[in-house]
Amino acid sequence: MDTINSFKGYGKVDELEQQAFKKKTRKRLIIISISAVLLIALIVGVVAGTVIHSKNGSDDVPATSGSPAAAIKAVCSITQYPTSCYSSLDSSNSTDPERIFLFSLTVVKRSLEAVSNFTEEYMNKTDSPAVKEALNICSTVLDDAAASLDDCISSMQSGGSKLIADDSSIDDLKTWLSTVITDQETCFDALYDSNATFVEEIKLLMKNSTEYSSNSLAIISKLNSLLGIFKIPFHRRRLLGESDFPAWVSAGDRRLLQQSNPKPDLTVAKDGSGDVTSLKAAVAKIPKKSTTRFVIYVKAGIYVENLVLDKSYTNLMIYGDGKSLSIISGSKNFVDGTPTFSTATVGVAGKGFIARDIGFRNTAGPAKHQAVAFRSGSDQSVFYRCSFNAFQDTLYSHSNRQFYRDCDIIGTVDFIFGNSAVVFQNCNIFPRQPMSNQFVTITAQGKVDQNQNTGISIQRCKMSPYDNLTAQTYLGRPWKAFATTVVMQTNIGGFLNPLGWARWVQNVDPPKTIFYAEYQNTGPGASTSGRVKWAGYKPSLTPVEANKYNVQSFIQGGSWLPATNVVFEST
Repeated sequence: MDTINSFKGYGKVDELEQQAFKKKTRKRLIIISISAVLLIALIVGVVAGTVIHSKNGSDDVPATSGSPAAAIKAVCSITQYPTSCYSSLDSSNSTDPERIFLFSLTVVKRSLEAVSNFTEEYMNKTDSPAVKEALNICSTVLDDAAASLDDCISSMQSGGSKLIADDSSIDDLKTWLSTVITDQETCFDALYDSNATFVEEIKLLMKNSTEYSSNSLAIISKLNSLLGIFKIPFHRRRLLGESDFPAWVSAGDRRLLQQSNPKPDLTVAKDGSGDVTSLKAAVAKIPKKSTTRFVIYVKAGIYVENLVLDKSYTNLMIYGDGKSLSIISGSKNFVDGTPTFSTATVGVAGKGFIARDIGFRNTAGPAKHQAVAFRSGSDQSVFYRCSFNAFQDTLYSHSNRQFYRDCDIIGTVDFIFGNSAVVFQNCNIFPRQPMSNQFVTITAQGKVDQNQNTGISIQRCKMSPYDNLTAQTYLGRPWKAFATTVVMQTNIGGFLNPLGWARWVQNVDPPKTIFYAEYQNTGPGASTSGRVKWAGYKPSLTPVEANKYNVQSFIQGGSWLPATNVVFEST
């Protein structure tokens, strides 16, 4: 060894050899020091990585900077189901959050297609007519969910870089994905209501589709923060219609709503003076998937019939001679064996539905429980000077974006309910006397996912009794875990219980995830001093908070209401 060979004898060292020895030793010490530092750094890195991994979950996911795996893990970290998110998206092989989102939509679509035939299979497992009808509802709403996903995918594929630049596209995608989740929940609700014995089995069967839908909605809802994480520059713009308000429909529709007697494509008249004598006969003549407005005029009269206008009936307008003169009436109800969803006298789902100067009612009465007068799942739908008259579950604002102006809504229990993004403005809301063992709740909101852009906003309306109302009456009760309802700038009569809001389950406060609020209401029932003390209830809002629930903000303020020429207020 060098240390030995450098010494020639005991106590005596050659000077040249000593210098060479010192030089070589210094070199080795430097190498050893650098190696030690690198080793320590490696150990620290491994330990830190282990700690971070343990915090983020047990998935063995590589986190190389800039890798597809790291990108997917970052995207999935903001979802409610990160494990299913990562497992379903790991083959996307992309680091672009928008491409990952598009891939997630195809994953949801495939998961729905995989369970699309379950209704036929389960029809053979029951003899109950109610359960069979519930399964038919599942088939309908899951088809609607698939159509909404197609809208999402088409929007993404045709939009190019538009998604980053245009908030209205984001609004569309959030709305349609919120509807996909609502449609699946509607299937489960129908099965529960029919007492089907295999509900949990079907929920397990649809576990992937429900989780994947939620994941996609979370991704698009938090896209801005994701782009920040990925250091992708973005400059959003909001496309505004006239007066910076939403403008859902065309300028031609504005003229239709302005005119006292718009020229119809089809006239319905019981006395034979029109093209047809019934609404059903009219529906048979409506073109499917119309890209232009099709107008039906319903002359004065009571038309006793039920109508279902599915998603293929787009851009349809129905108007009458007045909300108390032209009336469509039905009596289907839950007690007689029809699931709530199917009790609607009229149900619409096609985009862009408009109703004006017409009434919808269900005459089943309070003893028949759920009996819907009108159900809307129509995106960008408008209801102007209409009436909705029934008892329990009068108006089912099921899903998508809806606007009601100058309408009358009459009912008893949960008589405005659903999971749409809906604004009621300048409407008359009339609670009526229920059965002796019932109390009255004006609203029941059904938001089930924290990222859904849904809720009920009641603004500048008037609440007063329809008849001799003596039952305890409340503004609403939370149907689902994230129920969202705001009552603002509304005149509330003295009929209201001072608590204001009712529990869904007796003696059990709702989860703190709900959002119930009041703002600048007037009238003898407006005082919030005696209101409920729930964690999710706000007796007052700031102007900034309240503005989130006006027409411009809440029903995605880009492009539809001014085009209808329905008067509305932005603040």
